[in-house]
Amino acid sequence: MNGHLKRRPVLIPGQRPWLGFLLLAAVLVAVPFVAALGGQAWVRIANFSILYIFLALGLNIVVGYAGLLDLGYVAFYAVGAYTYALLASPHFGIHLPFWVILPLGAGLACIFGVLLGAPTLKLRGDYLAIVTLGFGEIVRIFMNNLNAPINVTNGAQGITLIDPIRIGDFSFAQTSTFLGVSFSGPQKYYFLLVALALLVIVVNMRLQDSRIGRAWQAIREDEVAAKACGINTRNIKLLAFAMGASFGGIAGGVFSAMQGFVSPESFSLMESITILAMVVLGGMGHIPGVILGAVLLTGLPEALRYGIEPLQRGLFGRMIIDPESLRMLIFGLALVLVMRFRPAGLWPSSQRRRELAESAD
Repeated sequence: MNGHLKRRPVLIPGQRPWLGFLLLAAVLVAVPFVAALGGQAWVRIANFSILYIFLALGLNIVVGYAGLLDLGYVAFYAVGAYTYALLASPHFGIHLPFWVILPLGAGLACIFGVLLGAPTLKLRGDYLAIVTLGFGEIVRIFMNNLNAPINVTNGAQGITLIDPIRIGDFSFAQTSTFLGVSFSGPQKYYFLLVALALLVIVVNMRLQDSRIGRAWQAIREDEVAAKACGINTRNIKLLAFAMGASFGGIAGGVFSAMQGFVSPESFSLMESITILAMVVLGGMGHIPGVILGAVLLTGLPEALRYGIEPLQRGLFGRMIIDPESLRMLIFGLALVLVMRFRPAGLWPSSQRRRELAESAD
């Protein structure tokens, strides 16, 4: 009887995760080519989605891990962007390679993170949010007015003709052909951004599972208890600000190279609020959830922008409501509904889900 029984295939340990990774890799490779079918604008939207993943993961260290509410995170984004712009443009006649400028921008943003964190160590909640909000606005206004008596940032006109990322004679801003396949500038930037994003995700995962990551979580849960357990809360909180700011500096440098232009208007308070919404919407402290929140909040508004006008013309034969106003209305309503029915985020960590369930009970 046993001879007639069919043997079940033996699953090799780790086989299914590798299949998932291969499927994910295939999807990531296909995204720029599928998006290009709708135009290069959609490839640029995919690039900005990855760029916001950098920013959301950096803010997740401060808000999600350490529990420090930061509304001025866009300041570190601006520092990285202007560092790249000033050192790779005709503005000062300096044209350093990107592999020198990006670490410099990350390091300078890290210093600014420490400068922000040092005077705010004893602040919590709303008071910390107000101080960080003011810091972000100070940096933006500083960039907007630092054109006299010495023209450093070119004021509100911004800095133009910024060098793209180059490796030798290979430029990421020009169309190239490889193995008979044509790659546009945005498509080449897409693959560079994916490589950087994977590196940032690995660093975040290592930080989350490290002693420092557990210390951040302890401070988030109860700072007094964490201090009583021997954790140096001052240094650990400063480290959270510094590490989060460094990711913002890298994102700012890549943004300058991609756009070829930076101005203070790109770093408004609304940018900080949007990045914070990505972290909260996806799931604070959960890396996959934060990535999901960044992709949704970057792609959904653009999809609504391009889809609302044809939808109204198809249903009613004419425009009834301004597409921009209706887009923001639908977008805001979606956020309210998510926060009402999924307060822990769209993809929260199991720990966060348990905490909310216990508090509800």
